[in-house]
Amino acid sequence: MSTRSWAAIVLAGDRRADDPLVIASGRGCKALLEIAGRPMLMRVLEALQSTDCVASVLLSGPAREAVDTEPALRDRIDSGGLAWRAAGPTPSTSASEALAAIPAALPVLLTTADHPLLRPEFIEHFCSAALASGADVVVGLSEYANVREIFPSMRKTLLRFRDADYCGCNLFAFPTADGRSMAGLWRQVEGARKTPWRVLQLLGWSAVLRYRLGWLDLDTAMALLSRRTGLRVAAVRMPFGEAAVDVDSPEDHALVEARLLQRD
Repeated sequence: MSTRSWAAIVLAGDRRADDPLVIASGRGCKALLEIAGRPMLMRVLEALQSTDCVASVLLSGPAREAVDTEPALRDRIDSGGLAWRAAGPTPSTSASEALAAIPAALPVLLTTADHPLLRPEFIEHFCSAALASGADVVVGLSEYANVREIFPSMRKTLLRFRDADYCGCNLFAFPTADGRSMAGLWRQVEGARKTPWRVLQLLGWSAVLRYRLGWLDLDTAMALLSRRTGLRVAAVRMPFGEAAVDVDSPEDHALVEARLLQRD
């Protein structure tokens, strides 16, 4: 497989018009909320297009009216440099529809527009490790200790496994065509994503009990999920704390903006 072989999907749809971040954007769109002087989405697109592994990007959302408020984004889409499609009613349906629009032979990277700290090196590390895993579906996770070192006051949803506490990185890989069927499973757990033990009900109550008692480690959880789904599922442990930081609240926005101003 060539180095520049991945198709990327960026989920940029909005779920709630009353989201404080949607309102703060002034454009009716969270993805175009400015952070350190630039829309979050534009930072994500730049990171993807600056890698050596991503060949194309498909943007799912925001609404076309919102796109037209950002000339740089509108021009990139209208010139054919960036594919765009309307978002579905939920993230899982958006992902499923976007995946169906990409040729089955291509490995797919999926991320979100509210990930302004994303860097090309994070993406390249994740994509390389995802291919090396031999899995059909891969999720990126970072140890909470990495996040806490940078943002000690940030509130995060934790996956408390026996080996470590992890945070999701909003990085998902579908290296094989078979792996794309996982989008259907996502629909079943979408509403419970902030409650990890409820998500683990997919693995059976034995797995939930082991998790609640602190007996379940990450690799065992991936093996159980692989058996339950009939797919090869793996996790990539990301060594970058920033990779696990998205912007879900005004408090997150303030912390991440301060980090970007310091970094840039």
